[in-house]
Amino acid sequence: MQKTRLKRIASCFLILFWVLSIGWAQEDNKVALIPYIQTLEQQFNIKFSYVDEDLEHLQVQKSTATDLEEILETLRQGTQLRIQKLSDRYYTITQNVTVDICGFVFDNYGQNNIPGASVEVLGSSMAIITDPDGLFSLSNIPRDAILRIRFLGFKTRFIKSEELVGSDSCTPILLGLNYQELEEVVVYQFLTTGLSRETDGSILLNVEDFGILPGLLEPDILQTVQALPGIKSIDETVSDINIRGGTNDQNLILWDGIKMYQSGHFFGLISAFNPYLTDKVTVIKNGTSSQYGDGVSGIIRMDTKDKVHKDMYGGAGFDLISGDLYGHIPLNEQLAVQFSARRSVTDFLNTPTYNQFFDRAFQDTEVKGAGGADDPITREENFYFYDFSGKLLYDINRYHKARVSFININNNLDYLETDENTGRSNQSLLDQTNFSFGGRLESSWTDRFSSQINAYYTRYNLDAENIEGNGQQSLFQNNQVLESSVKALTSYEITDDIVTNNGYQFIEVGITNFTNVSQPPFNSNIKGVIRTHALFTELQYSSPDEKIDFTGGARLNYIENLSTFDALILEPRINIGYVLFPDFRVEFQGEFKNQTTNQIIDLEQNFLGIEKRRWILSDNNTLPITKSKQGSLGINYDRNKWFIGLEGFYKEVEGVSTATQGFQNEDQFNGEIGSYTIKGAEFLVNYKNVRFSSWLSYAFNKNTYYFEDITPNEFPNNLDIRHTLTLASTYNYRNLKLGIGINYRTGKPYTEPQEGASAINTTVFPNTINYQSPNSSRLPDYLRADASLIYTFQLGEAVKATAGASVLNLLGKRNVLNTYYRLNDQDEIETVESISLGLTPNVSFRISF
Repeated sequence: MQKTRLKRIASCFLILFWVLSIGWAQEDNKVALIPYIQTLEQQFNIKFSYVDEDLEHLQVQKSTATDLEEILETLRQGTQLRIQKLSDRYYTITQNVTVDICGFVFDNYGQNNIPGASVEVLGSSMAIITDPDGLFSLSNIPRDAILRIRFLGFKTRFIKSEELVGSDSCTPILLGLNYQELEEVVVYQFLTTGLSRETDGSILLNVEDFGILPGLLEPDILQTVQALPGIKSIDETVSDINIRGGTNDQNLILWDGIKMYQSGHFFGLISAFNPYLTDKVTVIKNGTSSQYGDGVSGIIRMDTKDKVHKDMYGGAGFDLISGDLYGHIPLNEQLAVQFSARRSVTDFLNTPTYNQFFDRAFQDTEVKGAGGADDPITREENFYFYDFSGKLLYDINRYHKARVSFININNNLDYLETDENTGRSNQSLLDQTNFSFGGRLESSWTDRFSSQINAYYTRYNLDAENIEGNGQQSLFQNNQVLESSVKALTSYEITDDIVTNNGYQFIEVGITNFTNVSQPPFNSNIKGVIRTHALFTELQYSSPDEKIDFTGGARLNYIENLSTFDALILEPRINIGYVLFPDFRVEFQGEFKNQTTNQIIDLEQNFLGIEKRRWILSDNNTLPITKSKQGSLGINYDRNKWFIGLEGFYKEVEGVSTATQGFQNEDQFNGEIGSYTIKGAEFLVNYKNVRFSSWLSYAFNKNTYYFEDITPNEFPNNLDIRHTLTLASTYNYRNLKLGIGINYRTGKPYTEPQEGASAINTTVFPNTINYQSPNSSRLPDYLRADASLIYTFQLGEAVKATAGASVLNLLGKRNVLNTYYRLNDQDEIETVESISLGLTPNVSFRISF
């Protein structure tokens, strides 16, 4: 028995020595590939043409051969690169699309091989188990494939296939409880490449790896998130995104940790954030971390690239709406700057895309009178938008990092319309800006303790002037938001499985609403300030067997309105994930949240229907603090090519006003206070392989208002879209990406006038419309098909180009997004319809280096 034990110990040492000796031997003779081929260029008087990105991560063994062809053949075998001879002096080096790999799987001490471990190529049906020696080999797999290596009792490891290329022998791969190659997610490719579903249920968009979605030519951040179940824009904009039936002002939108009060261009049809310097986007629908306040419906968090790269990179591009450029410039090894800028071409170039967007934004001016005929209108417009941003990245040392970011967003409009029959003209002038800057200091004090300090300042300003009836009446409105915040966060790793996060946040927000009317004379200037002090704590636990992920915490808010009230609000949060069976995961999430800023939607006829939203503060009188509570339970199945997810949720939001909900009937200006509840379910089935992804998503919502002072008390929410269905597919082949999809949903509720002579109330002055029961009618169902195509090619050794084409509303279907009614000067009821985008083509061209 003693001899057997000695044999086992000896064999363990032999295996360990073998693993280490392979590493030492290879390490001693390995060099970076690019410097090596530069040496070959000098030695043999030749030139290689290649893309730095393809080679910069590769290392090779120095060849002892003296013959050039023999050396090149060794490189081909070791790197699996394609090396072609163009002439006696010139060669090209390119990547093969597929590679052959092999490896040995050992435990994390290198003492025991692991037979029977599963090795899967994510996004494909290719899988294998290791032989009795822990060996596996795979042929003709994509060069950029991700391998998932699993075995009971060991930490799952993700590894890129490229990391197993470039060695003469099979690479040793160590599994252990404390090592993970990539952050584990439930789905690596979710709908399209670059989208992943994390273990806490949130959705992560990695912009750099983003593939393609139907109708999109670029990873437009706020358009992309609408591909997810439960997230849509009922009016086809990015400035009015509805998460699980909530209004847009109930979303917390963060850019580099800064709260944004403006998110779109072209009155919400285009996202205001440059995607090419955005590193990742996180979407949270429930189970929010306690470090976040506001956003009773959801959170969209955008983080720009945060690493100081040693090389400069950038790009530029244009489409039929705007042009943009961006760049990253390193100043030294510790310091770099980033910048981006975009400007529309709409004020000097007329394109089919611009015409469709403009008609969509300004269509409320095409009023149908009582006779049903369209009034002929001529228009003159001068419209443009721009945005620019910058970031300073400073790595003080390996333990401390400082970041400073800023962004400026601007929309400007001068619009004049004239009724050709009457000669009556209306003019609208609008200037909308959002300027924000912030900073962050990250510090790692020990291996287990770190801290982060964030501070920001943001200013939103809307100046809008409307001149009606050839100057007979003018209306000027100003809406300004000033917000500043400081947040301190600490993180302490109690054990390898338990982490606690704690912190404090101070927020001060001031809002001004100024209104001046010339006829009849009216002037109003309302100002308010709210300060919030918040303490938050959170505990995270991940079980060693990876079956349980738990995050629980609470946020304690002390809110004071300097003129009217103060309040103390406790908000518990919870997020639990449990692996019920292999490939089956159950998730439970819950949260309480509140917010003190909302948008009122008033004066429907002013500003030609294009920008009617103004930010206001809760005063605990006409508008209380908005509070929400939400719970959800879901189950997911993820295996090889298939992902199936089903989630049910219940959400209740209190303290909403008819002024903030977009009512367009007799309740529009009354300001009744009420609540709404949503009962819903979201279903997704996604089939994917290396080149193809297809998905079907369905969402059911029953969204119901309750207002004590409105009859009836309960009626459908303005955003009560009962059924939403999406069917889409994407296909990638070499440098070509294709996407096509169909979106369907049932019509939104609206309120019609009463029929006949009772439709108009003539007992009051001015006359008003008598309406039927609130939201007792529904618009026709909505259907839109989109398609897009992107082709990538090389313009030079270091310059990559993409050309793309897309079509929105491929079938040209006329979808009614909204309908409301108003009285004209002759006391006739006019019907105003908001129609979706028509068939809208777009093309783009981009370069990057």
